[in-house]
Amino acid sequence: MHEKSIAELATALKDGEVSSVELTAHYLRRIETLDDAINAYVTVTGEQAMEAAKAADEARAQGNAGPLTGVPIAHKDIFCTEGTRTSCGSKMLDNFIAPYDATVVARFKAAGCPILGKTNMDEFAMGSSNETSYYGPVKNPWDTERVPGGSSGGSAAVVAGRLAPGATGTDTGGSIRQPAALNGVTGIKPTYGRVSRWGMIAFASSLDQGGPMARTAEDCALMLNVMAGFDQRDSTSIQRPDEDFTKRLNTPVKGLRIGLPKQFFGEGMDAGVARVVDEAIAHYKGLGAEFVEVDLPHSDLSVAAYYVVAPAECSSNLARFDGVRYGYRCEDPKDLLDLYMRSRGEGFGPEVKRRIMVGTYALSAGYFDAYYLKAQKIRRLIAEDFATAFKDVDVILGPTAPSTAFRLGEKTDDPVTMYLSDTYTIAVNLAGLPAMSLPAGFSDGLPVGLQLIGNYFEEARLLGVAHQYQLGTEWCRMAPGGFE
Repeated sequence: MHEKSIAELATALKDGEVSSVELTAHYLRRIETLDDAINAYVTVTGEQAMEAAKAADEARAQGNAGPLTGVPIAHKDIFCTEGTRTSCGSKMLDNFIAPYDATVVARFKAAGCPILGKTNMDEFAMGSSNETSYYGPVKNPWDTERVPGGSSGGSAAVVAGRLAPGATGTDTGGSIRQPAALNGVTGIKPTYGRVSRWGMIAFASSLDQGGPMARTAEDCALMLNVMAGFDQRDSTSIQRPDEDFTKRLNTPVKGLRIGLPKQFFGEGMDAGVARVVDEAIAHYKGLGAEFVEVDLPHSDLSVAAYYVVAPAECSSNLARFDGVRYGYRCEDPKDLLDLYMRSRGEGFGPEVKRRIMVGTYALSAGYFDAYYLKAQKIRRLIAEDFATAFKDVDVILGPTAPSTAFRLGEKTDDPVTMYLSDTYTIAVNLAGLPAMSLPAGFSDGLPVGLQLIGNYFEEARLLGVAHQYQLGTEWCRMAPGGFE
């Protein structure tokens, strides 16, 4: 059953070919057998999952089932889950049991989806390789000596390894799309404000956005139908009518205008990635799509701007972790200042400390105008570049990541090189646009992702463009050796 997509599993459950109890138990057995090889789960909630599966089967028997009732999923360990450890991959929250459900978690519970567990992640979502986790690095199922990408690397790995049909992730600078690319799965970052951030532990509040990760665009559309929607508890949530994200899956792409940013096709992209992207462009041309070169002149500044804005917001958001109210507390503090300093010094890892320090510096009185304010001005210019491009095109296409998965430890001593792993994804977050990555082929046996970027609230169109590509290719159906 693990070879079936979410859409296929939903049909099998509806037709009575399998029960949720049988399906959930099957995945829990796979997790027990295979997860040690990739370290993708922080917590496995088997007992709760089986109880939810029984409830889902009862609901289906009574005629009260929804589209995804009984389909098990996993959550990135950044979403608060009532009665379950929610760690954010950090020693700081290793002992934190969430007293409530994040809105995203509550929506999936209401939809009847058993929760298999919480997935490993870069600490507080800060990282591009899943190597900053307090629980050790996640390993890429395609090659366990390589990274799965980050920060949602655990979620991408459980989908690629068939240890969950789908999983939630969060994307602050590419943290859904980059690991989706490196693991050969599909993931979408919705428009900022589409998915509630309530109960999603904040890294950078103006950039963070939750989204689904699954094998196919169709699966992501079904998951996004559950996740998206206005939430009055989230001040950044956008109030719009409910939307069916599957509605454009069968829309042909003939006549679709696809933009190719000249800044995405220069130096820095591996030859193997470039070949795969060129083949994807040829496939879309065969489907009748038209291609237009577009200019995003300020995109080259996106990494620099992001690494001022994001750390500044992280510095503010992580100030609450002080050893007083919850989370890690140092032993035998001498006084209040010692409590603060040692709890934070011992509870946070090196990358989190680095970003807190950078952000605090950027927000300081003497440097606020020179760094933070200037970065916000660049952010506006980047958004305006996209707005200009979308006057001429419907969708923008390019690579998701400049290379395939790199080796564990290869970039840990060079943070700047690590940050450049997100060079094609960060501009989207600064502008608040929707974007997704889908599997498009392989280079030297490792997956390559294709990125599609849409205009605001055009998730349904993006998913349809991706689905049309996936109907004619096999990349999204391929599984890594040992996880078939």
